[in-house]
Amino acid sequence: MKNKILAITCLALTAFVVGCNKEQTTEQQMESVKTQTKEAAQDMKDFTYAQKDAFVSQMQGQLAALNKNLDELSAKIDSSSDAVKAEAKPKLAALREQTAKLNRQLAEAGNATESTWDSVKSGFQKGYDATVEGFNQARQWVSDKIQP
Repeated sequence: MKNKILAITCLALTAFVVGCNKEQTTEQQMESVKTQTKEAAQDMKDFTYAQKDAFVSQMQGQLAALNKNLDELSAKIDSSSDAVKAEAKPKLAALREQTAKLNRQLAEAGNATESTWDSVKSGFQKGYDATVEGFNQARQWVSDKIQP
């Protein structure tokens, strides 16, 4: 179990580092993040009801990392032109709402019963995947709009 937590933490950090790596093209960064997201999604599927508390704890860490990345993306947007800011703010707000929804879903996962565990976990996983995809699209958009 500790190995899974370590692996997912490493994946999250790797995704962050990949996002900061200027030597790779944006397309290479996106492919790397997609691969890592698929691996993290597979790890999510492996949690049983008995491991519910570990799942919730681990996903809280993932959400914290995602929120940190959103804060960094927001800072990058804030240092851009007014036109980029105006266009980016609704996208960023939508991502913040998605992460808030994920927090609510994670609270549901913590309260899940054995009979509802699989559906709650699956719902969280779908929401997490959608949020990560949205974040990747936003990062791509910012990369296209703001020249380094």
